[in-house]
Amino acid sequence: MPPIPRRSLLKAAAVAGAAAQFSWALGAQDAQAAQAAPRAEAADADPVTLDWLEDGGLGEAPGSTVGVPWPKGAYDKDQTFALTDSDGKAVPVQSWPIGYWPDGSLKWTAHAVGPGAGSGRLTLDAGSPAAPEKKVTVGRSGGTLTVSTGVITARIGTSGSTLVKSVTRGTTEIAKDGRLVLLRQPEIEDGDQGAEKYERFESVVAKAEVEQDGPVRAVVRIDGKHRKGSRSWLPFSVRLYFYTGGESFRMVHTITFDGTQEPGKASGDFIRGIGVRFKVPMRDAAYDRHIRIGGEGTGLLREAVKGITGLRRDPGSAIRTAQFEGRKLPDPATWDQRVTTRLQYIPEWGDYTLSQLSADGFGVRKRTKKGHGWISAGGGRRASGFGYVGGASGGFSFGLRDFWEKFPAQLDIRDAQTDEAEVTLWLWSPESQPMDLRFYHDGMGQDTYPEQLEGLNITYEDYEPGFGTPYGIARTSELLFWAHESTPSAEAMAKQVAAVRTPAQLAAPPGHLIKAGVFGRLFSEPDRSTAAKAKIEDHLDFLFTYYRDQVEMRRWYGFWDYGDIMHTYDPSRHQWCYDVGGYAWDNSELSPDLWLWFAYMRSGRADIFRFAEAMTRHTGEVDVYHLGQWAGLGTRHGVQHYADSAKQQRIANTTYRRYYYFLTGDERVGDLMHANVDSDETFLVLDPIRKIRTEPYEPDRNALSIGFGTDWSGLVSAWLTEWERRGPKWEKARARVLSTMETIAAQPNGFVQGSALYDLDTGRFAVADAPVVGVSHLSAMFGLVELNAELLDQIDMPEFKEAWLDYCRYFNATKAEQKARYGSDFGSLLLFQGHSRQDAYAAVELGDDALAARAWRQFYNSADTWDYKESTDWSTKKVEGPVGLVAGSEASWVSTNTTALYGLAAIQNLALIGNKMP
Repeated sequence: MPPIPRRSLLKAAAVAGAAAQFSWALGAQDAQAAQAAPRAEAADADPVTLDWLEDGGLGEAPGSTVGVPWPKGAYDKDQTFALTDSDGKAVPVQSWPIGYWPDGSLKWTAHAVGPGAGSGRLTLDAGSPAAPEKKVTVGRSGGTLTVSTGVITARIGTSGSTLVKSVTRGTTEIAKDGRLVLLRQPEIEDGDQGAEKYERFESVVAKAEVEQDGPVRAVVRIDGKHRKGSRSWLPFSVRLYFYTGGESFRMVHTITFDGTQEPGKASGDFIRGIGVRFKVPMRDAAYDRHIRIGGEGTGLLREAVKGITGLRRDPGSAIRTAQFEGRKLPDPATWDQRVTTRLQYIPEWGDYTLSQLSADGFGVRKRTKKGHGWISAGGGRRASGFGYVGGASGGFSFGLRDFWEKFPAQLDIRDAQTDEAEVTLWLWSPESQPMDLRFYHDGMGQDTYPEQLEGLNITYEDYEPGFGTPYGIARTSELLFWAHESTPSAEAMAKQVAAVRTPAQLAAPPGHLIKAGVFGRLFSEPDRSTAAKAKIEDHLDFLFTYYRDQVEMRRWYGFWDYGDIMHTYDPSRHQWCYDVGGYAWDNSELSPDLWLWFAYMRSGRADIFRFAEAMTRHTGEVDVYHLGQWAGLGTRHGVQHYADSAKQQRIANTTYRRYYYFLTGDERVGDLMHANVDSDETFLVLDPIRKIRTEPYEPDRNALSIGFGTDWSGLVSAWLTEWERRGPKWEKARARVLSTMETIAAQPNGFVQGSALYDLDTGRFAVADAPVVGVSHLSAMFGLVELNAELLDQIDMPEFKEAWLDYCRYFNATKAEQKARYGSDFGSLLLFQGHSRQDAYAAVELGDDALAARAWRQFYNSADTWDYKESTDWSTKKVEGPVGLVAGSEASWVSTNTTALYGLAAIQNLALIGNKMP
């Protein structure tokens, strides 16, 4: 294979001269025009048919928001959109831009719908939006924000401990005093369920701001900490979502751990409970007060505070039926008087608790009031996380998503027999073991770098004292609340349960995502038109199904764990290596997040979307630091999500969040991406190669060694996303995208150079004096392939494109070809199957059929023994007792590294060179 002819590279002086020609100054619009790809002629922008991910449509959800992409140049930034249902009837919609092409045209828009959107398909097109009959409005008076949907009104506090002062429906107050609660246990004893000695903290609002104010959707963000006395800790960020005409609202609740838990010490900040609490006024007679607790599926415990069924004396069939159905009972004077005259002797059950302490079991119990004994009210495996308390004059429904998946969780209803009931949704149940985040071993003598490297060579764990800390990790939970004018029917509550379990999600179809040309044009819809293509599709389906089933079999659940998968399998134990160093939790190693999102975008499958959604929520929160010295860095794979001492850009990579954000407009993920814009500053804090560096090193902000692979891909994805979103720092971000692209291209060996010295103040790499070959098999496997495809699709920079195509062309080349091109071969490499997608990309860009043929050879017959082949068994074996803990299946040949890269290579090769298959 002859070398690719390459334009003469810019020398250092030329780079400086080019910098003078481009105005990188903040606010300089000509810089964008100079480097952006020429604006396309107005593209075809046909109407888009949106559909619901799952059957049932909006159901009882308060609303739904969807992200929709547009071809380059299709619409200007001030374009408005209209929505219609299948009958052509206008549906009120609120639209806003969430991404732009470099030429300023719309790339992504978000669209919100409220009740009335129905369950059928909707058509989105350019036009004037229909105004909702009842607009969401937001007002401010003193220390209160007032949000009205036209059906309910919420008064939101801007200071103090109360987040939601009241929720009313008409003139009736349904709920009030909504606040966050935290229980801290200062000391823990091994084997003890936890002492009752704990401290009670409550939320204190530091700031409340309106992010959207209607007419279809309003969003209020509230930030603060939990406080008791003089101590404030455990920061929270809460968003409340309201939709036009809705009787419900959504809460997205995030906590960031900033406590102290030291290995080997029994004292510290051990969380005993994290909850969201409301008070509910109770106005009805005790027999007209109703309790509903969600059980398995749509199952409900349906009871009254004072039950008049099952008594020795019968009030009458109609009376009994009405109470069970939650309807107001007639005057007791009309009942059988043998019941009416003895009502005072029927107990009033004011307290209920459902606790889910594992993924496989919950229990319900109740009591009359505090100080009296509990009795069991049933139980089961997996509760829905739904409840209701109220009566004939109004009531409050509430639900916590992923209730059993993120155990230990709990629902409490207290004092329902009094004038004011109390509801607490516990995100961490106070009946469980206290939250123990201490590092899991004592270091085992790994006090020096050489000893730590030896440990790495046996357990694959990169240990270092003090690095296995949870300080700064976060977790997000989603909750729903309804304010009712009376107790809803069982059928209505079943729909509410479904809304809690699986929030309604509108989606743009795969065909439109492909037509819009977003995400690098690297995917196509599933194609089984030939036997070879059908076999790859079967393999892709097999791999997703296997991991979905492994989550269930291996119980990859829990508050901090749900959403992640394991890294490596141990066939001897018929178990994943959950306890073996770096072989345990995957933490985005080699991009399973990308595999799942690409698998969804090409197929539109709801089950893949939900799997990818859970992973995005997890990996963006738990595997990344949001406070402290390592804020902006993520943690390499390990036994605990924060255990490994390798704190890296490649895990915090914004690329893993982009897909979910642009497909849904999710604000919390948007926060995470904004936070990464300045993460290049983290290279001053931590030297990533400190354990193998031989020369003295002091970080220099004007000469930081940063790699072009796993480091730069994480940085540039944050910058590109901020630029696309026109975030607060978008002009700085744009400048860094362009300047780093330019100075990578200017290196003597381009991407093959491997790394260069980066100047934090100018956002540029210094151009090396001499060529170097610094290629790693990991460099491109953490989103660089996908990010560069997006960059090249948006930015016209020929030298950069040339440098990237060279890298793509030569990674899988022979050593002789590498040496002929660069003067030295690339050394010992791995992951050829994963890199076949780079061959495919270069084949298309260069029109090179030989590269396409090589891509398929590497895909099917990689030299790596662990890469998947057609000769692989592609089946599972049954596992059951006494071999395994639970019955299920195993595919001992499956590795998450290989799965992610096989999945990405298969999807991208089919899209790029599916017509060139052997």
